[in-house]
Amino acid sequence: MSDLRELLGIQHPVVLAPFGGLSSIELTAAVSDAGGLGSYGLYGYDGDRIRATAAALRAATAAPFALNIWLPTGDEAEPGAEHDRYAAALADFFDEVDIEPPARPEQYLPRLDEQLEAIWQAAPAALSVVFGVPSRGLVEEARSRGIRVIGTATTVAEARALQAGGVDAIVATGAEAAGHRVSFLRPAEESLVGLFSLLPQVVDAVRVPVIAAGGIADRRGVAAAFALGASGVQVGTSFLATAESAANDAHRAAIRSTAADESVLTRAMSGRLSRGAPNRAVREIEASGAVAPFPAQNWLTGRFRAVAGQRGMGELQSLWLGQSAPLARGRTAAAVFAELLAGLPG
Repeated sequence: MSDLRELLGIQHPVVLAPFGGLSSIELTAAVSDAGGLGSYGLYGYDGDRIRATAAALRAATAAPFALNIWLPTGDEAEPGAEHDRYAAALADFFDEVDIEPPARPEQYLPRLDEQLEAIWQAAPAALSVVFGVPSRGLVEEARSRGIRVIGTATTVAEARALQAGGVDAIVATGAEAAGHRVSFLRPAEESLVGLFSLLPQVVDAVRVPVIAAGGIADRRGVAAAFALGASGVQVGTSFLATAESAANDAHRAAIRSTAADESVLTRAMSGRLSRGAPNRAVREIEASGAVAPFPAQNWLTGRFRAVAGQRGMGELQSLWLGQSAPLARGRTAAAVFAELLAGLPG
């Protein structure tokens, strides 16, 4: 099935990028109701929270939506004796938001099987995954429940691996994109391919529909993606800047003020390479040289980032944004969606 609309049961081949930690029910529902595929990132969600989120999405929209998870890569740090040392390296940030360095948790992330059990109960139209190839058992279980599986590739080799793993569609995500570099066959630093190079090569290499992501912010990016063979587009930063997203005013201001050559790739906030605005927290953590492995760093910084987000302290948040942030001009999800639709082939 090559038509992405038919595959996913949507009217328009426009996908909302899933934001791990920044997804909102309102934005996901708005994109789905507009005829695209709203997506909701479940990073760090346990089974109960996934079920509650899915119920809220069902209440907000009758249209198809996707849920997104991070696959374990096998090198994730587990809570151990070094936790206190990792926490001590971030002591100044905890002090700044007036919280104590967090004690070692039982686990940094929920188990994948717990997440999947809740996702099967939720029965979204699609399950999208990052950081790997889903197991054959996962794909077969999804297929038996009528759930499409979407994989994410940063290189042609990853796209081929995902097709061999049985996914229904592939997101080809360029190095321009906001947030984490979701490479899994080679280190992220060795997989930084721009979308204009990556997309046509992935389209030539696989038979399943390819969704273009990274640097697409307006009708021009959409038209270019389809000219290069895409079956759909996935857009993040432009939607993240809208009123319906979970981003706060400080984050939206960073999106609208960060030039393409000012965004940075950093491991400071999570322990994995990510693209965002270079605020004070990023600069000071990088200068310290003390970055814990993933997900320990992400869990620890998440404690002060959450408080900073509530208080609008942009210098202590993760200000994820892509290189096309200056093109994120729409103030509402409806405005962004209309702009993207204008670039679809006639």
